[in-house]
Amino acid sequence: MYSFSCDYEEGAHERILAALLETNRVQTPGYGEDVYCEQAAALLKDRAQSPNSRVYFFVGGTQANCTAISAFLRPHQGVIAASTGHIAAHESGGVEASGHKVLTLPSPDGKLTAGQVEQAVRAHFDDVTHEHMVQPAMVYISHPSEVGTIYSLQELTTLSGVCRREGLLLYLDGARLGCALNCEQSDVTLADIARLTDAFYIGGTKMGALFGEAMLVNTPGLDRDFRYIQKQRSGRLAKGRLLGIQFIELFKDSLYMDLAAHANRMAQKLRDGIAALGYDFYAPSPTNQIFPILPSAVLSVLSKAYGYSPWCRVDEHNEAIRLCTSWATEEAQVDAFLAALQKETAK
Repeated sequence: MYSFSCDYEEGAHERILAALLETNRVQTPGYGEDVYCEQAAALLKDRAQSPNSRVYFFVGGTQANCTAISAFLRPHQGVIAASTGHIAAHESGGVEASGHKVLTLPSPDGKLTAGQVEQAVRAHFDDVTHEHMVQPAMVYISHPSEVGTIYSLQELTTLSGVCRREGLLLYLDGARLGCALNCEQSDVTLADIARLTDAFYIGGTKMGALFGEAMLVNTPGLDRDFRYIQKQRSGRLAKGRLLGIQFIELFKDSLYMDLAAHANRMAQKLRDGIAALGYDFYAPSPTNQIFPILPSAVLSVLSKAYGYSPWCRVDEHNEAIRLCTSWATEEAQVDAFLAALQKETAK
């Protein structure tokens, strides 16, 4: 059995494991107040061309999202997200458990538009009873989205402009950020994201690290008492240096983007091979997640040898699934999957 179910089924890139082993017996202060986290933060701010950003490290994305939303919003405020957004669909109500409502908007392609956000905010304040409702105060997006789609620089710029004009915070979930930045269609840079958002995080867990996410808070004062809230939300790791060491290794050279490029190439090969067999896709993803629509009868055979994530039923005979490649996906396994699919298609 070989799995294309997700991009964190392997451990970590060997360079990261080597760096952790090399520093294993070094003593450091805890909770991210160590030289490694300091060096990693400096590297990330340099890569983002954002020297005044503040950097915070987390073990996982749900911790990061829940902590940020708790810290940045007042008790009566909520966060706008696509209906497919991770905080709305895959975090077990973590945001709502902290007392903030997720205000979902429909989005077949996983993205929010500036027009949608503007309309939602104005509809709220145009309602004479708006003080009896949750106030929209933040926009949550992910890049790439839950269905692998990406924002163009124009889309992100326009969305950022609406948020600033309407007094909304813009927060970007970057769990797979490397894959978004590295795909052929991308015209967005890390510096663009730092300039256009109030806060975002760079994912490590799904991008070759053993675990870890790095959040950059770009708006001065937004992170007031942030470490208090991070601790309260169980977001501070005692052995915080383990996070700093991994992000140093990912960003001291091009490793982060190299791993993303590999994941994207493997997905592109899968995408091209599946399309050549005449199959359609649920969403036009250019990143490391692809969503082919395949006959249920074919899937019943493929599932005996390959793992994948069920996505949705398209009709009585066909299903959309997610195939996810990673920094460690083997090209031989991609070839084998395509050969198995071709064999079943030909029957």
